[in-house]
Amino acid sequence: MSKLSVKIYHNIMSANEEWALKTRRLVAEKKVRLWNLIGSPGSGKTALLERLCPLLDTYGRVAVLEGDVETAHDAERLAALGIQAHQIVTGGACHLGAEVIYKALVELELNEIGTVFVENVGNLVCPSEFDIGEMGKIAAVSVTEGEDKPLKYPKLFREAKAAVITKTDLLPHLQVNVDHYRDNIRQVNPDIPVFIT
Repeated sequence: MSKLSVKIYHNIMSANEEWALKTRRLVAEKKVRLWNLIGSPGSGKTALLERLCPLLDTYGRVAVLEGDVETAHDAERLAALGIQAHQIVTGGACHLGAEVIYKALVELELNEIGTVFVENVGNLVCPSEFDIGEMGKIAAVSVTEGEDKPLKYPKLFREAKAAVITKTDLLPHLQVNVDHYRDNIRQVNPDIPVFIT
């Protein structure tokens, strides 16, 4: 039984790696920067994109591939601000795979876009396991999640190109030390840039 499980896992990962390679070639050809934004549900990923995308628009149009288990609420929030957002409803899957990302990207006018953010499904474990062809992962964590989050879920922080600590306006109401939070992130990945919002 376990041998069969390993084989299936290998086949799934193998197929995903092929799609990730296709995605990487596509975005390289179109000169598009593709980022995979990963964080827990409610970590502030969408709010971060609401603020970040308009700032980056001066460097070329920004689009967002929005992954959720159900609803298009987050994509609608972004679209209301004039951000090009494409909703991907997983129907229960805990992450977005490379095939889904590739198929969503080919629907966009990539010649007019400089950056695409994938707001992955709210989860710190599954999305960090899968390469979607991105140039890098960005870890988003909020102060409300606790400063030990990077130590509990190290894989994401080990692989991320950047980390963002969100909701720091709530610090006066919490017993969380943002410096300890940053130190815990750097304990897992000493070279990672950490942004505080």
